[in-house]
Amino acid sequence: MGAGTANQGYAGGLGASDLTTFTTGGGGGGANAVGGAAVSTTCGNGGNGLASSITGSSVSRGGGGAGGADTAPGTTGGTGGTGGGGNGRGQSSGTSSAGTVNTGGGGGGSGGVTARSGGSGVVILRMPTASYSGTTTGSPTVDTSGTDTILTFNSSGSYTG
Repeated sequence: MGAGTANQGYAGGLGASDLTTFTTGGGGGGANAVGGAAVSTTCGNGGNGLASSITGSSVSRGGGGAGGADTAPGTTGGTGGTGGGGNGRGQSSGTSSAGTVNTGGGGGGSGGVTARSGGSGVVILRMPTASYSGTTTGSPTVDTSGTDTILTFNSSGSYTG
């Protein structure tokens, strides 16, 4: 298992199984940390995302989705990583959750049941306001921070400089 690459994502954690009554999943790797390994009947947590202040305030994105388990009695789903990772499903923890929209967080595992989707991503451009052309397509959010203009694309669009 590779450790992953800093700022590009880390490896997921190992799963666990006793081969007869339960199988628990490891957590997915996040943008800033390796996913947690499953231990006995407890699934691994998702790796944490990476914090960035490009928008003017610190926000974590790219959290790993937590591991999920089958329906064996006593299994517990993991917790999603900071930065939008979804929680995993376990027999005693109910349902899994999707990754948070516009964070790129991974969806939680479900072990034998349909897993949840990862969260959509986001594109953020920051530039000196003096260089901002104002030519965009789509519906980006346009903010300013000091002498900079910040464009946030939560769906399709473009910027022409």
